Amino acid sequence: MINLEKIEYNKIKKELKNKTILITGGAGSVGSQLTSKILEYPIKTLRILDSNEHALFDLGRKNKDPRLRLLLGNILDVDRLELAGNNVDIVIHTAAIKNIEISEYNPIETIDTNINGTVNLIKMAMKNKPKKVLNISTDKAVNSSTLYGATKLLGERVISWAGINLNPPIKFATARFGNIFEANGNVFEVWEDEIKKKKPLSLTDKNMKRYFFHVDEAVDFILNCLTQMNQGEVFVPKMKLFKIEELASKVSKKHKIIGLRKGEKLIEELMSEDEKKNAIKKKNMWIIKQNSK
Repeated sequence: MINLEKIEYNKIKKELKNKTILITGGAGSVGSQLTSKILEYPIKTLRILDSNEHALFDLGRKNKDPRLRLLLGNILDVDRLELAGNNVDIVIHTAAIKNIEISEYNPIETIDTNINGTVNLIKMAMKNKPKKVLNISTDKAVNSSTLYGATKLLGERVISWAGINLNPPIKFATARFGNIFEANGNVFEVWEDEIKKKKPLSLTDKNMKRYFFHVDEAVDFILNCLTQMNQGEVFVPKMKLFKIEELASKVSKKHKIIGLRKGEKLIEELMSEDEKKNAIKKKNMWIIKQNSK
């Protein structure tokens, strides 16, 4: 019997062996889990670039590994980014301003980080020439209705442009997925605080639905994308759609409706209708090919 997990592990092992890897925003929810996972492979060095000093400190305490490099810096600092990316083989770009409310109230900073920061990353790659650059995006980029979603859509587009026009020698692609149960700042964190204060759980709308999976699934998906990326593709995992009210009811039967936030949709989408036409269906994902014409 074929062991698919072992086959995937061996592919990833071959991809990462003796490589120097840079993760931007690597001290965040996904990045920190990704850090621990990558250190299980025979890599050369793992560099984590993040602007959160305390998060970097915590990451270092949890992962006492001589191959780990903790770099304090911001992707808007071109010189710092270029130094962080010097002689790297693989870049995984997770750095972003993600909170919907914060991004709506701070549009200039959000555009700077999510769009200009990604452009800085591409320029760094053009100079330092890593083998692969994988951008991490969100389902909120699909038919985007929020500033955050719009900036992530533009980030995807410019990464795909780079994948088509700068290939070879550099391969660019995007991994796009929905929500993560364990992510910092999500609805479960809000509910946990409300439970402690004996308050009803906040629900924006009874009919709201969101795609969710666990952080270990997100990490495995990212690593699998590294083995398949080639020319500006967008990789989308097959995720389960949950009704938020049903998730809340597992925590508490007491709810309060607070209404949708600015630009928030009742149901997010993993792919647009046009993207579905160009998507190649795999066992656990769709691969959206980009038009090189």
